Amino acid sequence: MGGLASVSQYTLHEERFWSQDLRRLSGGKYSASIVPFNQAGVPGQEMLNLMRLGVIPFGTALLSQVSNEYPELGTPDIAGLNPDMPTMRRVVAAFRPYLEKTLRERHGVELLAVYVYPAQVIFCKRAVTRLSDLAGRRVRVSGSSQADFIRALNGVPVFTEFSEIMANMNSENTECAITGAMSGNTLGLHKMTNSLYTMPINWGLAVFGANTDAWNALPADLKALLKAELPKLEAAVWNESERDTGNGIACNTGAATCMKGTKGTMVEARPSADDERRRREIFATSVLSRWVQRCGAVCAEVWDQTVGPIAGIKAPVGQ
Repeated sequence: MGGLASVSQYTLHEERFWSQDLRRLSGGKYSASIVPFNQAGVPGQEMLNLMRLGVIPFGTALLSQVSNEYPELGTPDIAGLNPDMPTMRRVVAAFRPYLEKTLRERHGVELLAVYVYPAQVIFCKRAVTRLSDLAGRRVRVSGSSQADFIRALNGVPVFTEFSEIMANMNSENTECAITGAMSGNTLGLHKMTNSLYTMPINWGLAVFGANTDAWNALPADLKALLKAELPKLEAAVWNESERDTGNGIACNTGAATCMKGTKGTMVEARPSADDERRRREIFATSVLSRWVQRCGAVCAEVWDQTVGPIAGIKAPVGQ
C-alpha cells in the first residue's frame, strides 16, 4: 500500500520501484504490486494500526494522519518547524532513531524508509503577502499542528482530505489551502486561486514500513535486497520533493522554468524576515505548546532529546 496517488513521489518512485524495479533488481525472482492508500479506500489515519495487525503487511503511512492518534510520531514535521529542506533533513536525522525504535516496539512495524513530500505552501483566492493576511480566512489544513498554526494567526482551520480540496474550494467552504506546491498544481488549484504564499508551513512526512511478522517471514536474500535498495528509493523521493517544491512554484506562477506541471498566473509572495521571525515565534509559543498539551510529558522529553537541540527550542513545561 503506497502513498498519495497522482503525486510524483508515488508515480515516479514508489510505484515504479515495486511494479518494475524490484523484478529487475532481483533478476526476475521477486515482484510486487502496489496501490496508493487513498485510492484503495483505506483511511490514512488507520494505516499504522492496519500494518500492526498485519492487514496491510507493507504500507506507507502519512505521519500527519497517524499523529492524530499518536501525536509523538508527528514530532519532526510540526507546522512552523522546518523553514527549508536542509533543516528538514537535520530534524529527520535526529528523530529517526526514536522513530525506528518506537515503530518496532510499540506498533510492530519495521521502519524501511522515510519519505517527504514537497513544501506545504498556501494557495489563496485573495492576495496574501504576509502571514497576518490569513486572519479571518478559512484555510484547508491536513493535521492538528497546521490547524494550531492557522489559529495562531486568527485564521479558521478546515480539516480536509487531499482528495476533497478542490470540492471544498469550489463550494467556497475554504478560500485558502495548505498543500504541496506541485500537488496543488496537479489538482488544478492554480486555476481557482490567485495568490501563492511560499513559506513552507511544513512538508509532509511518510514512513514506509512492514509488519514485523511479515518482514521476518521474507526470504533472507529479499530482505537484503530491500535493505540495500530502499535507502536509494528514499533518497530519490527526497530529491524529487526538493525539485517539486521549486517546480511547483514555477508552474503555478507561469515561469519559463516550469516542467511537468501546468502553467498558471498566480502571484508569488515570499516570506519576509519579519514573517520568518513570526513563524518561529508562533512555533515556539503556540504550536509547540499545544502539541505538548495533546501529547504529554513523554513527548516533551522526546522533543528535548531529539529535535529540540536542532531547533534550539526547549519543550514548554507546566502545560
